[in-house]
Amino acid sequence: MERKIDIAANRRAAKWTPRELIGRALWETLGCRAFAWSPRPSWGWRRAVLRLFGASIGQAVRIDPSVRITIPWNLTLGDYVGVGERAVLYALGPITVGANATISQNAHLCAGSHDFRGPDMVLTKPPVSIGEGAWICADAFVGPGVAIGAFAVVGARAVVVRDVDPGTVVAGNPAVQVGIR
Repeated sequence: MERKIDIAANRRAAKWTPRELIGRALWETLGCRAFAWSPRPSWGWRRAVLRLFGASIGQAVRIDPSVRITIPWNLTLGDYVGVGERAVLYALGPITVGANATISQNAHLCAGSHDFRGPDMVLTKPPVSIGEGAWICADAFVGPGVAIGAFAVVGARAVVVRDVDPGTVVAGNPAVQVGIR
């Protein structure tokens, strides 16, 4: 069985509209700096910067200045969400985090991938959804297209590639159920 990968076709593919490209350039040159260079207790400033770039941000959201956000207009954070140091919100597609949820330090929410089945490995942008009151613990990875149910817990360093039911505690790589909250 002969397999081919057509990287040239992948690079030729239109992944972003001209408007999205301009928005991304503005975010990378202006928005990221205004966000990251703010003092840690400047929660309101970072909420304002994200809203300016199209993010939907609830009240009393706390996002650490070291958080990396790829495309803010694909980001929705409910009221009282907390996002810890060095978390990655790779929002090529929509990322939605419900009210009172916590994304701990170094966690990675990944709403982007490639279709490895096709030779051109087209870019995909499947959504990531984190339910109300859920906790994504330190260093955890939540993959593209995954929904974490309300009040679920994703243990430290877990790798989640399938949906997690509400109130379920998962851990490990790949993540498996280890308890109920």
